[in-house]
Amino acid sequence: MADTEKLIPDARHERTDIGERFIWAAAALLLGLLIGCALLARWLYPQSLSDATLILPLPVYPAPRLQPDPAADMRAFHAQELRQLDSTGWVDQAHGVVHIPIADAMRIVEREGIPGWPAPKAPP
Repeated sequence: MADTEKLIPDARHERTDIGERFIWAAAALLLGLLIGCALLARWLYPQSLSDATLILPLPVYPAPRLQPDPAADMRAFHAQELRQLDSTGWVDQAHGVVHIPIADAMRIVEREGIPGWPAPKAPP
């Protein structure tokens, strides 16, 4: 029985798949494409490499100053938006459209659902 066993040769590299020349040519082609894309991007966007950072302090522009304190204006705007989100009022009184606080709207949707929306499945 031992005489009939076949000997399996050691694993080795298959030299007929892809030659070394093909691999080097593919690598050179990829490098050429990469360089070509970089040059094309540089040609299409010539100002992309210029330094466009602002030099501080910023210049003071003459009157009328339209926004003397942008940070305070943003805080006031944010506070006004939050007041509107947390209050009730008319959006369009002629058509009967109102706005309500978000928490109230979520409770109503939870209680009544959304028309045309599939109802949640009951737990087993």
